[in-house]
Amino acid sequence: MKIVVVSDSHGRNDILNAIREKHPDAGLFIHCGDLEADPMFYPGYIVVRGNNDYYGRFEDERIIPIGKHRIYVTHSHRFSYFSRSEQLSNRAKGLNCDIVCFGHTHVAYLDQVNGVTLLNPGSLSHSRDGRPCSYAILDIDENEIRVEFKFEPEW
Repeated sequence: MKIVVVSDSHGRNDILNAIREKHPDAGLFIHCGDLEADPMFYPGYIVVRGNNDYYGRFEDERIIPIGKHRIYVTHSHRFSYFSRSEQLSNRAKGLNCDIVCFGHTHVAYLDQVNGVTLLNPGSLSHSRDGRPCSYAILDIDENEIRVEFKFEPEW
């Protein structure tokens, strides 16, 4: 299943619509927080609360089952800067999840920690590592997890 993962759009909601149009074959769209809009206006996205989300109803975290996989979605602002990867991995394992999608850092990131795939798609606005703004394509089948980052310099 093709899953589009975004985060930290910070009011650049025009980009969310463009991404949906660009990926009509995606089975799921995940937003890892800091939407800065009411999620009811983006019904095609599963959204969690970020530290800048004050409008509308949000859940702090979500679990999404996909086949034999379980995705833990969080913004991650409540996890320590210095041990975020280990804390996210531990939280996911405690929830029987093998994939974590998270945001907050505005840096595209992919790693495997203690058997858990950690994916931060980066930010749709205000990248913090010198690369263009980004999002990720997470492709999951029963036996494999693939990730492709999409960097968009024109945003």
